This record gives sequence, structure tokens and C-alpha cells, in this order.
Amino acid sequence: MPRNKRKITPKRMPKSRSAKKTTPVWEWILIGIMVVAAVVLLYNRFAPQPAELTVTVSQASEKRDQGAFMLDVREPSEWQDFHMPGATLIPLGELPDRLSEIPTDQEIVVVCNSGNRSRTGRDILLDAGFSNVTSMTGGMQEWRSDGLPVVSGP
Repeated sequence: MPRNKRKITPKRMPKSRSAKKTTPVWEWILIGIMVVAAVVLLYNRFAPQPAELTVTVSQASEKRDQGAFMLDVREPSEWQDFHMPGATLIPLGELPDRLSEIPTDQEIVVVCNSGNRSRTGRDILLDAGFSNVTSMTGGMQEWRSDGLPVVSGP
């Protein structure tokens, strides 16, 4: 009879948790950032661009000759000194309350003395839903110095 033989059993290998590898959270965050960046780039590339928001004095003169509505947002005293023939005066401070006086079916060019207030007036109109609006850079000072027509008085 054989002596006391010990039964030898192989060592057990630890059970593997799963054959699948899980993706760490930071990788999902990185993928999300890349997707958002791609969407933003594609939108900026293919989204419709707004019309030019500013025009030069010569471009404004052409638009005026083509029938654009010329909106002067200066103060009445500035208007009386000189203004563009055919323009309409609505001082910038009154503009939000007088939007009904502005045509919606016509191109609008906003003008002021030097070009600063006209940008604000343009933005007021755009925010109010007007779509075909630009502001004139250089203002009425540049308009007059370029020799374009001006009139005085009311």
C-alpha cells in the first residue's frame, strides 16, 4: 500500500472579472468634447452668414440712390445744421418707441454724426426683428466732407 500520498491539486487561477474592457469616464468626456467641437466647426462653416452690417459712405450713397430708407439717429439740433436729403430723423433715444415708423419691406441704412450711434441704432432694429439693416461708417461728417449732398433746416 502506498504511503500517505498527498493529493496535489493545481493552484486555482483567480477568475477574471470580465473579458470586456470598460471605457474610462475621461475617455467619454474627451469624445464628447470632440463631437461638440466638430458640430461647432460645421455650423460655423455652413450656417448662413448675416448681411454686411456696415457700409461705407460711398456704399450708403449708392443704396440711397437705389431707394434704401435712410434713417438719421442724430439729435434734432444736429439734423437742422445739415442732413442728407430724403433721410428720416428719429433720434436714437426715441428709436425703440418709434419702430412702427420704419418700413419693414425696404433696406435700411442708419446714419449719425460719426458712425457710433448708427451702430447702436442698427442693433436696436436688428433686435426688433428688422432684417435688412446696415449702419454707415464715418457718419454725416464724412458724408459732407466727401462732397455728397446735404441740406439744412427742418
